[in-house]
Amino acid sequence: MTVAMADLLAGFAFFLILEGLVYALAPRFLVRMARLLPSIPPEQLRLSGLVAVTLGVGIVWLVRG
Repeated sequence: MTVAMADLLAGFAFFLILEGLVYALAPRFLVRMARLLPSIPPEQLRLSGLVAVTLGVGIVWLVRG
């Protein structure tokens, strides 16, 4: 397995860990947020997603160089 593939799988594993923690530790909060999502304008959701992607790429860039 190449280093890039191992990094990709490790990143996916961390995603699953964090996602699982949300479901395990705060299921009621997750349900409330799911009910709230339809009331949020698509533009705001899109902007939030783009900010999250930008932060994630920035952190990876800082850590990995």
